[in-house]
Amino acid sequence: MDSRTLKRRDLAALWHPCTQMKDYGEEGSLPLLAIRRGEGVWLEDFDGRRYLDAISSWWVNLFGHANPVINAAIRDQLDELEHVILAGCTHEPVVQLSERLIEKTPEPLTRCFFADNGSAAVEVALKMSFHYWKNRGHPEKQRFICLSNSYHGETLGALAVGAVELYRSTYAPLMMPVITVPAPDCFEREAGETCADVARRQFAHMERALAEHADETCAVIVEPLVQCAGGMRMHDPEYLRLLRAACDRYDVHLIADEIAVGFGRTGTMFACEQGPISPDFLCLSKGLTGGYLPLAVVLTTDEVYDAFYDDYERLNAFLHSHSYTGNPLACRAALATLDIFDREPVLERNRELARHMGEALAPLREHPHVAEVRQTGMIAAVELVQDKSARTPFPWQERRGLHIYRHGLTRGALLRPLGNVSYLMPPYVITPEQIDFLVEVMREGIERAVRS
Repeated sequence: MDSRTLKRRDLAALWHPCTQMKDYGEEGSLPLLAIRRGEGVWLEDFDGRRYLDAISSWWVNLFGHANPVINAAIRDQLDELEHVILAGCTHEPVVQLSERLIEKTPEPLTRCFFADNGSAAVEVALKMSFHYWKNRGHPEKQRFICLSNSYHGETLGALAVGAVELYRSTYAPLMMPVITVPAPDCFEREAGETCADVARRQFAHMERALAEHADETCAVIVEPLVQCAGGMRMHDPEYLRLLRAACDRYDVHLIADEIAVGFGRTGTMFACEQGPISPDFLCLSKGLTGGYLPLAVVLTTDEVYDAFYDDYERLNAFLHSHSYTGNPLACRAALATLDIFDREPVLERNRELARHMGEALAPLREHPHVAEVRQTGMIAAVELVQDKSARTPFPWQERRGLHIYRHGLTRGALLRPLGNVSYLMPPYVITPEQIDFLVEVMREGIERAVRS
């Protein structure tokens, strides 16, 4: 098998996610990578070419491809139990994983409800919050508040509480109405403002929304610290502190979507720790299994759990399910991932890698077409603009970021920009030298992008 043969078969049979397929067809200009194997930070195609996975394969891979610890755990589980229905049954991996997640997440999160993916986790949290208020005698609470530029997944409920129009506008007629307030995006800071100043200024919009709509609102949903799919826009932890206090004051739930930012991405195990706050619902996925298998979980409190604990005849149970809920293979991968966090100084090492990444990217701040270089932990982004002083973006139709993507492939780097934002979110096993390589490739790609 060679790359060309596999790509031809692919284009005759597959429909890829988040993709205009014409880009890869006979008239298209983008190459389709036929990946044969992975090891560490590297992906290898059928012709032996290697690509450094700078984006952790859509932000899921934490400890490298074909990690021996996670591989061994999955092999071991294969000989014991591959899957069993979780309604009426249980098994050791799902119980142990629940216990360890409760131990690692902020108090008072004490209950785990498993799902298959990030969007499904958000759906669970939305439904659970709504149903909680109904069971507690507040059926009037039916609305949700979200932030501008937010993204929470592709299913209809998750899309509804998102605000990136590229993903949601087509399906708007199918969605429930939500209340959207301006995000505390530090990119929008005024002269002399700190990111904390922006958070306090922008929180006035949330305060007004809660004051006006709390009686009809179930929950506020946020991506703590980084709006990833929204162009890696970042905000100060001050916003989380203010939001937690306001949700308590107005008797509204707080849903923290840490699907992309959990498990060490922001410098702490969970982004909420930097508040420090604890949400009423914590949604986790992506890095949960180290990038191996689909698994998601929503952690919540005994207070929420108790609202559903009742006699069957009262019909207060949470009747939400997925066929592969709590899959033992995925749970074992997740347990092995947590083992690595427990046995190795992952967060300390990440902080050193993040410091190095920041230093390597710093010269790009002076580039005449770079509006901002921003970073939170192991997430760094470079935003291209047409006019630096006015921060005028390049027209989206020009797809400038694709020049960086294509150049990266020629140099052996998988960089997949979000529009005009090029970013790094690599596996944690990357080396400082490999970070330097990625930054150099990104710089070269930026030069090509702005000259085109």
